[in-house]
Amino acid sequence: MSATAINKTEVAYSKLEKMIIFRELEPGSMVSEKQLAEELDLGRTPVREALQRLAYECMVEIHPRRGIQIPVISVESQLKILEVRRDIEALCVNYAASRASVDEKQQMLYLAEQLEMCAENKDDLLYASLLKDIHNVLVKAASNEYLQLAMAPLQGLSRRFWFAYKNIDSDLIEASSLHAAVLRAVSHTDAEEAVAASHRLNDYLTDVAYRSISLRK
Repeated sequence: MSATAINKTEVAYSKLEKMIIFRELEPGSMVSEKQLAEELDLGRTPVREALQRLAYECMVEIHPRRGIQIPVISVESQLKILEVRRDIEALCVNYAASRASVDEKQQMLYLAEQLEMCAENKDDLLYASLLKDIHNVLVKAASNEYLQLAMAPLQGLSRRFWFAYKNIDSDLIEASSLHAAVLRAVSHTDAEEAVAASHRLNDYLTDVAYRSISLRK
């Protein structure tokens, strides 16, 4: 596959993921590959490849001859996701704290600062992009490709839920602080604090999930 083809697939993936997270593609809706290709002004091949990746991450469901369905958002699913994410993410940051390179640690400190600044400015699109970068650098630093396979669906789906139910006035600030604490602990090679910070983040995300129940009533 050429570099151009790979780049177009990445563009399609990034755009579709944002459309799903920010509910431009409504949960429960059915769309076609052709429709998405036209909307993104991209060819069918990169869109198809991006959808296959998103299907692995459980962000879409591909139904042959019927179309592409955007899964519904439910608090029950989110709580199950967080139940698994808690231990896997703790394992990831534990490994990252001892295995991260100097460059990766510097990137983590930079991302922590950028995320907190972004939260102050209430920029959801940039915030979502930074979260993706944070998850990627932590998995890369852990140096275990099987963690990437395990964590990608958990992080994408929990991000989608959080953006659907966050409080715009307070959650960006609180969540950015919790994510930054994880990054700084890893960058300081403090595995114990990194795991504790990861658990605090997961506890917060669980609280948001339970809070969403009252918001639905």
